[in-house]
Amino acid sequence: MAAGTGSGRTISSTFAPVRNYLLAPSWLVIGIFLLVPVLLMLVYSFLTKEFRGGVIWEFSLAAYDQFLFDRGLFGDDPPKIEWAYITIFARSIVQATGATILCLLIGFPTAYYIATRPTKTRAVWLFLVTIPYWVNLLIRTVSMKFLIRDNGPLNDALMGIGLFDSPLQLINTNTAVQLGLFYSYLPFMVLPIYAALERYNFAFSEAASDLYAPKWTILRWILIPVVKPGIIAGCILVFVPSLGAFLAPDLLGGAKTFMIGSLIEEQFKGNAGNWPFGAAASMILLSMVLVVLMFYARAQARDQV
Repeated sequence: MAAGTGSGRTISSTFAPVRNYLLAPSWLVIGIFLLVPVLLMLVYSFLTKEFRGGVIWEFSLAAYDQFLFDRGLFGDDPPKIEWAYITIFARSIVQATGATILCLLIGFPTAYYIATRPTKTRAVWLFLVTIPYWVNLLIRTVSMKFLIRDNGPLNDALMGIGLFDSPLQLINTNTAVQLGLFYSYLPFMVLPIYAALERYNFAFSEAASDLYAPKWTILRWILIPVVKPGIIAGCILVFVPSLGAFLAPDLLGGAKTFMIGSLIEEQFKGNAGNWPFGAAASMILLSMVLVVLMFYARAQARDQV
């Protein structure tokens, strides 16, 4: 409920005449730094590739055709489905889904632990969770590469305690990419779930326990439904950036771990790039993200009915 003023008018009605002016700076920033780049990518995706890089301002569907079909070296063969790019997209979805599930399995207990600590110590735990974000993502990814390399601290520790006789081959594997994504985006899962748990009334769990409800029953039927918005928000915040990530695949993976973010990045590098194809792949990726967000919006609307 909006707070009242001395004249009996609410704060919301007081600022109603200038509301659009107050929002103007935000709309301006969103328009310049979000909508304009997306529209440019959309336009570029329908242009023609220039031989030496860049684009020719001629309308063409060649970029989308290249993504979906293989027409041979000279482009005159019967079209066949281009499985290479579809496989890259499928791999990206699998990796992003795996990172989301792993972050949820680790992030939910972490958020629960922080939410059940004394109020004075919660800020310290949140501080520890967010410390990695004081360092650039590139530096964190490179540090992960040194950590899991053949003669890195992880393999040294595993061989030191006798679990393995030889180093684990983690670099240039899907497992390395998965670890990189998990390490990069784990706080994105912890913080929304913690925010939901902080508002949860733990008296409900205590009442269910007093009625001899098992812990898993309390978790399944009481706790998770209440904090579900935080879980969904965390999953989206991890899945979306993981889907378009390119640092982890480039630095921790190899040719067999190529993801859609790396594919798009390659199209805009140097004179040998293909800007229309990179823009088309970006639009396809954006469409996938929008579909995910649309499902989330519909689920939220059903829950509010």
